[in-house]
Amino acid sequence: MMKLLLSLLVLVPFCYGDYAEFCHHQPCPEYTVVETNQDFEKREIVATKWITTTMPGNTSADFLAANERLKGFWMSQKQAGNEIPDTWPVLITISEGTTGLVQSLSWFLPPGPEPQIADPSVFLLRKSAATIYTKSFGGVPSVRAAEENQNALKNYLTTNGIAFNPQITCVLFYDSYFAFSHHNEVWFHAP
Repeated sequence: MMKLLLSLLVLVPFCYGDYAEFCHHQPCPEYTVVETNQDFEKREIVATKWITTTMPGNTSADFLAANERLKGFWMSQKQAGNEIPDTWPVLITISEGTTGLVQSLSWFLPPGPEPQIADPSVFLLRKSAATIYTKSFGGVPSVRAAEENQNALKNYLTTNGIAFNPQITCVLFYDSYFAFSHHNEVWFHAP
């Protein structure tokens, strides 16, 4: 009986956007919580834009190099007088395709004018509005923690017959690595 109660989804309409608590009063993607339970949230997210660069692997060096490319782009925009506010989250997308894994690092771009991108290693990624399944977790961001939570969410969705796209995993970090506490998420998209 307890298992049945825990597996029931509760409808919790709630909208987040510019000032979600874990966005630290910085712009972040808007979404509505559709369902929630102890294992995941189902969210409807609006269409978003992201400044993105690819990563050849998932090592710390790959992440730092990609982060430096995005930071360089962000700083060049600010130096050129373009107003781009600091935002959260940082998004790592891992796509399994015919050529293996493709990984990218993205920073959320709030609504407004699109920046001109001259750096060929940086591009604008447009994501359509979507339904996603989210698992939140704390702790210092790491590949291991992300993989553990990705596997837990994937297993829960599969075990409970919930359709999702297993080919694309999104990992989001909402805090600096050096923060005292961290809000992290793993996302899978609904078909």
